[in-house]
Parts: sequence; C-alpha cells; structure tokens
Amino acid sequence: MKRRLLIMPAILVLAGCAAPVAAPAGDASAPAPAATAVIRLAESPWSASELNVAVAKILLEEQLGYTVEVTSIDENAQWPALAQGDLDASLEVWPSGHAENIAEYIDTQGLVENGGPLGVVGKIGWYTPSYMVEKYPELATWEGFQKPETAALYATAETGAKGQFLAGDPSWVQFDDQIMQNLGIDFQIVHAGSEDAILAALNSATSREDPLLFYFWTPHSVHAKYDLTAVALPPYSAECYAKAGDGGVDCDYPSDELFKIFRKGLQADAPAAYTLLKNMSYTTEDQIQMIAAVELDGKSIEDAARGWLDANTATWQAWLP
Repeated sequence: MKRRLLIMPAILVLAGCAAPVAAPAGDASAPAPAATAVIRLAESPWSASELNVAVAKILLEEQLGYTVEVTSIDENAQWPALAQGDLDASLEVWPSGHAENIAEYIDTQGLVENGGPLGVVGKIGWYTPSYMVEKYPELATWEGFQKPETAALYATAETGAKGQFLAGDPSWVQFDDQIMQNLGIDFQIVHAGSEDAILAALNSATSREDPLLFYFWTPHSVHAKYDLTAVALPPYSAECYAKAGDGGVDCDYPSDELFKIFRKGLQADAPAAYTLLKNMSYTTEDQIQMIAAVELDGKSIEDAARGWLDANTATWQAWLP
C-alpha cells in the first residue's frame, strides 16, 4: 500500500483525453490472444494500484485483444489467490511488508513469479502537518511523541488520554503498533478505513490547524496539496524488520522498489499478456502525474490512465510483444 520518493514541489498534471489509445502504425486491429483469453488482475485499495491496473487493462484489451477482469482484493489475500490460479497478476507489491509471502509463495512453493520492477519507488511513513512542527519543533522526530504532553495534545474523544494515530484500511501492511510500543509512544491506532477517509480527516484537521499524526506514503498528490512533515523514526534496518514476527519492529519503514507478481504458468498460457506485464515499467514521477490527475484535477481513474498513455506512446509501445 503504501504506502516512496519525495514529490517535487510542482507537479505537472496531464490533461488526459478519453479517446481510445491508438494502435501502433500498421496494426489494422488488435491481434487475438494466443491462448488464455481472459486476464485477471488484482487491484489493491489505493489510487496508484487502481491506475496501474487501468493502464494495463487498456493495453491488454485494445492492443492485444484480451478481456480483462479486475478483482479488488486485500494485498495479503492476493498471494494465495495467485498461487491457486484464481488471479493472473498483481501490479504493485510493496516488498517491505511481504517478506513472508515472498518466501512462501515465490521462494518455497514456486507458485507465484516475481514479475519484475514496476519502476516506482515507494516510502511509507508517519506524517503530521508542518504547522505542528512549527509550533512544537520536537515533533519532527519520534522522541517528541514520547512525551505525555504530546499524547494529550493529539488525544481525541475516542482515544481518551492516549494520542490518536490515524491509520487507513486495516488490510494494509502496517507495523505502527509495534513501533509505538517498542519506542514508548503512548498513542492508540484508529483505523480511518480507507485512503479517502485519511485524506478527509487531514483536510478537516488542516482547516482548523488541529493536531494529526497519520500513516501515509509517497508518491502521492497529498504532498503537493498540504505542507506535511515526515516524522523521523529510527533508521530502517533488515535486522529490525526480521523481528516483525515477534513484535520487535522499532524503526522506520524502508524505501521500497515496487514490483509485480504473476501466477506461475501465465507465460505459457498467455505469452503476449505476460510480455506486456513483464515489460510494464514507469517512473515514480509518471505515477505521481496520474495520481495528481485523479486526486487534484478530478479526473476518473480511466481518464488519468488514458492521459498518461496518450502522452507516453513511445514508453508503452516498448512494452508490447
């Protein structure tokens, strides 16, 4: 999920058009798929995943002649679904939260294939509005949140004497409960339920300059809309995350090179689709442009995806078999 490279202060929002993506020169029609006619893509509950799927769906259907079925699914539940052959591909996996799944389904069972890098680099973290740090400079680092007076400052009716830490969908990979307990931070996790719910809470808090500590990530258009400070946690290490199963995580989230996963056998069953999805790769900035088109410019997921495709023909034509 989620949750990356910091967004540049100015973001170019592409003006997407709804016209179908043009076929490469010389193609009278999209070729018929070689074998499997239906490609089943997993969609995780955040905007970037939806955009990845929209880009792939347009190309698979309009360039290669496949039918695409999209399944919204928990990011952990997608692994057994791929292993069992119920899904064909997932296009955005954050590796820091899936070490056990990678070991089980890719390394041990061999039923899921690493589909290669998406090209996007992600980073999950803790954020608070920068006006809070301007008032209380100690809140720039985790030590400032150890103080009882900070917990009281961030407390809500729901959390009582504890401070509130706002998380999103409970299905997202999160280690915040471990981090807080191990660092002596007296905050209670409250699940907003979704990315949109976090953004609504952030909008409400900033309109009144209220305290808010929340889970979020880059790349995301939120950093272009609000002045946020990433709270500095103890530096990430592999040794720290090796303790996750025993509740021992007490450090920051790592930077993640996002990657794709496929069911084993997709290459044999649908070679053209496999080649496209294997080759599919764009930059963090590419993804930011699409997210911004949706979340700042009000475009639909499909229109934002088509806008990127229209502006980057040479990039996606290189993905085709």
